[in-house]
Amino acid sequence: MTGDTVLGTVLDVLAAVLLLSGVALTVLAGIGMLRLPDVLTRMHAQTKPAVLGILLILAGVAAAARQSGLTGTLLIVAAFQVITAPVGAHMIGRAAHGTAATARQTMVRDDLAGRDARGQQQRDARSRQEPDAGSP
Repeated sequence: MTGDTVLGTVLDVLAAVLLLSGVALTVLAGIGMLRLPDVLTRMHAQTKPAVLGILLILAGVAAAARQSGLTGTLLIVAAFQVITAPVGAHMIGRAAHGTAATARQTMVRDDLAGRDARGQQQRDARSRQEPDAGSP
């Protein structure tokens, strides 16, 4: 075997491993979407393994294609995924936080409790109940 065919075989095996790993993570993300109970856990299952799965698939395609032009395009797609997936997950989480779609009894800590509409209503109710310290 020449060095070129060995390198080609190694790249083919690497591409296959990357593609299969990416597909497995993406399938697990899909199963998490179906099986998990509320919006926040589904969002977590969808963003983390799905983005890593897509990145592995893109790396596998780049290893299999061996073309610099395609690799550049795949890098742009990967960067777009890495930038937009957390922003989308954040927006979904913020929108779902104020609804009944979140299982509040399972939350260990709620950092947004005082920042959403319900938190504003609670603050308004407390301010109506407590007299001002400066009033007689």
